[in-house]
Amino acid sequence: MTDLTVSSAAELAARKASPEAHARVAKRYRAEARFKAYGVAAIAFAAVFLVVLMTDIVSKAWPAFTATHLAISVTPEAADVDPDGSKSPASLARGDHGKSVRAAFQAQFPEVKDRAARRKLNGLLSSGAADELRDQIIADPKLIGQEIKTRAQFSDDADLYLKGAVTDVDEENGAGVATPSATSGQVVIETSNPAFQSDLEKIKSDLSDKARERRSTVTRLQSLLDGVLADRPAAETEVKAAQGTGDAGRISVATAALGKIDSDASSLKAQIDTLSAEATDFENRFKDSSGAETLDEKLPSRLVQINGGLVKVTSLAANRVEGVALTPLTSQDAAQAGQWKVLTLETPESERRVGDQEIAWLEKLKAKGAVSTDFNTGFFTSGDSREAEQAGILGALVGSLLTMFVTLAFCLPVGVGAAIYLEEFAPKNRWTDIIEININNLAAVPSIVYGLLGLAVFLNFFGMPRSSAVVGGFVLALLVLPTIIIASRAALKAVPPSIREAALGVGASHQQAVFHHVLPLAMPGVMTGTIIGMAHALGETAPLLLIGMVAFIVDVPSGFTSAATALPVQIYLWSDLPEVAFQAKTSAAILVLLFFLFVMNGLAIILRKRFERRW
Repeated sequence: MTDLTVSSAAELAARKASPEAHARVAKRYRAEARFKAYGVAAIAFAAVFLVVLMTDIVSKAWPAFTATHLAISVTPEAADVDPDGSKSPASLARGDHGKSVRAAFQAQFPEVKDRAARRKLNGLLSSGAADELRDQIIADPKLIGQEIKTRAQFSDDADLYLKGAVTDVDEENGAGVATPSATSGQVVIETSNPAFQSDLEKIKSDLSDKARERRSTVTRLQSLLDGVLADRPAAETEVKAAQGTGDAGRISVATAALGKIDSDASSLKAQIDTLSAEATDFENRFKDSSGAETLDEKLPSRLVQINGGLVKVTSLAANRVEGVALTPLTSQDAAQAGQWKVLTLETPESERRVGDQEIAWLEKLKAKGAVSTDFNTGFFTSGDSREAEQAGILGALVGSLLTMFVTLAFCLPVGVGAAIYLEEFAPKNRWTDIIEININNLAAVPSIVYGLLGLAVFLNFFGMPRSSAVVGGFVLALLVLPTIIIASRAALKAVPPSIREAALGVGASHQQAVFHHVLPLAMPGVMTGTIIGMAHALGETAPLLLIGMVAFIVDVPSGFTSAATALPVQIYLWSDLPEVAFQAKTSAAILVLLFFLFVMNGLAIILRKRFERRW
């Protein structure tokens, strides 16, 4: 027996030491290493995408968290700001405070006298530019008739330019001595050396690039035109065949198809001709390097900042420019090297909403130190607005909180109660099996179906108020109810049977065993499932759209039956607006929504860790 054991051990050791055994072990180790590498790669892949996503959202949202204001001194007249003469808050609130602000603003540009120019100048200020002045006067009516230092908010376009979101501005100190010929109107600036040579070369390079772009677009459009014209013979044949049958419907369809082909071909030909002409013009101007270059709205604008004024360049040579004074110069004195600048606006004027004249005014205000950038508290304290600079998320935030309160108040007791009954008290028969299957199926139903259900039941049948938090709360409660029931049942099932048996063994009833012993131990899992379900509801949009919460709501909701919107719907509304400023508002609202989702999910993790019991 001993010899057999020794022999078996020796044989086993020999097998372990064999090359085949080492190869199998090495293969298992390689497989394990590959599995770990796949896991690390998957996590890294997801992390990279998360970082890219968050970086993109934060970079786009950052302008929405700041606001630019104009520091201005205003002397409000009693006739304007206090129409009743009573100095009561109601009278002061109805006053025209904007008139005082506009008058003080226009006084900083006395050269602007034309009505159209003044309208353009006033467009740099927001429609709510006088809000801070109004609040100051209401707080202290004694300020009427006195000089008040206040702040006026810029419009969304001016705000974006001052934040650098409209165009890149390249500043270059002037080389040599520059001498202007006038202080207003048409101005010629001559320099002692070829100070504009590099600008001239860059313009020529821009012309070459634009010519290539136009030629590339022409080639693409020509391919489309060839494809459209290739379909024309077949369309003509179909028209003739339809006319031969005498079928009026077929003739109408065939004729319409042929007409569409001709219309598309004509449109493409017009675009090709326009772009070809532009490309030819750009190429000719690029080749002509002898004289001055004319700058139009399709090229980057150049402004010369000299002697306290700004001149828009219309013609540029190596040592001489011609232009128009957008803001008047203080003198015609020669400016030494480094005392004047050339501002290059990289985005052509035809491709931006802020013109060169508005930029000149804004640059003058910046030079005076009258522009300040502050944290945008209005984004968190204001409701929605058609004006991007005044739009805030307070209304949507309050609407989401009211909706979540209704959702939690309805789905928590109903969901937990249903889970307790199904898990602890319901008889195990065919009916309970059917109920369980339907609950599991309802958890996978698309959310828009619940919106249709809410529209049919709560609005059309019960006649509840449209676009209200109470209806939105009920709809979202139906959406997350299956999730809460499933999570609560899983938490109850995870409690060891010995807890129930011990409670029943000392004389507790079934109900006492469940509510006094089982439910408290299952509460961490119940709360985790509830919070995750609420986080799911907070991010839903489709059900709320169908019950009318997509309406434009300016006022902050005052109750559960008031018209309201929610954060996801607000994001959806802003994302569909054409103004560039609303893109930043959309990203900022997404960050706020993500913050609340992270907080709710973090709270679920903390509760699970805090009350978790290991058996």
